[in-house]
Amino acid sequence: MPCRSAPHLRPYVAGYAGFRAGAVAPVVRRILPLNLTTLIVDFAGPSRLATGPRATPLLYDEPAWRYGVSIGLTPAGVHALLDTPAAALVGEVVPLDAVLGRDGDRLADRLGELPDWAARFGALDAWFTRRLRVDGASTIVDRAWRRLQQGDRLTIGGLAEELGVSQRYLQIGFQRHIGLPPKTVARIARFQRSIGALAAPAATIAAVAASAYADQSHFHREARALAGVTPAELFAFVQDAVSRRD
Repeated sequence: MPCRSAPHLRPYVAGYAGFRAGAVAPVVRRILPLNLTTLIVDFAGPSRLATGPRATPLLYDEPAWRYGVSIGLTPAGVHALLDTPAAALVGEVVPLDAVLGRDGDRLADRLGELPDWAARFGALDAWFTRRLRVDGASTIVDRAWRRLQQGDRLTIGGLAEELGVSQRYLQIGFQRHIGLPPKTVARIARFQRSIGALAAPAATIAAVAASAYADQSHFHREARALAGVTPAELFAFVQDAVSRRD
């Protein structure tokens, strides 16, 4: 059950997705590379987590999250909403209370009491609005990060020129503010777009490879490097996730 956040929150909160697992037995979760920090707010189980941006896949075999909501935060959102710098979360999986303190448990309990997803998403919008700490300024690094998510196949040199800064400025700013270099952020963004394309009903591996990469061999290398699977395995994984959601 996906939902976008309120318009004024979108620079900080990418969106919400409700989930309910069918099985109660432990499940191995494959966490794919992502440029967002994800909060897992499990209403019923022990898995209340925060996962940071990552450029490598992770097989997570700790107690599985069962019933709750996942929340995607941009780097600007981590800075404005959490108690932990974005760079400190790169590649990490930490308990939710490490970034929200006792507020994480209070939030999970409150959301679990609400009657439906619409009420929960509305409560999340209100909760994040109250928590938001911003000075009204959009940093160049945040603007650069957002541009790299848009899929224009920008070079880092072209992006730096567009923003009126040097490539070195972007390199240092990304490392300090985000924890990943801009080329890695761009690479992850392209791979995530390919995953989104694989979720389409009429998707084919060949069509996705042609639209996102130079050729199928390039897509194969990226799927192996970034997901640890072949494109065919990734396609099956994505289509299965879509069917379970539907």
